[in-house]
Amino acid sequence: MSAPTTRPLFTLSLEVGAPFDLRHPDGTGKYIFHVTGGHFSGARLKGRVLPVSGDWVAVESGYARIDVRLLMETDDGALVYMTYRGINTIGPEHRAKMAAGEDLDPASYYFRTAPMFETADARYDWLNRVVAIGVGERTRTEVRYAVHEVL
Repeated sequence: MSAPTTRPLFTLSLEVGAPFDLRHPDGTGKYIFHVTGGHFSGARLKGRVLPVSGDWVAVESGYARIDVRLLMETDDGALVYMTYRGINTIGPEHRAKMAAGEDLDPASYYFRTAPMFETADARYDWLNRVVAIGVGERTRTEVRYAVHEVL
């Protein structure tokens, strides 16, 4: 059996508001972020992220499980619902660096996702049958992903 191959689907940049912090004193628990906007761009689709999107982060000891739901609008007016779950190891030391205005070295943490798509627009029906992976990166002001279609 051969190893899976991928091809770039799009890059995604998300703007997020301040978190609602529901963590326990030990630091575990939930952060909930309002995704206030963003954009995506690839060879087969591009557009913007609508501000009805959110990110639910469950912080565990040493890692976080993410659960994101985005409503995307392509440049030609199609609506695409994108959901993904994933894991990141962005911890307190990373958050302290971002709060101090420093950028993070993406090699210092693990941030991977498994996106799925839903659309009723016939032009993008092919997305309903795509399995994808995302490699995430966190900056002080946004969350960025390189999203790849698994072939």
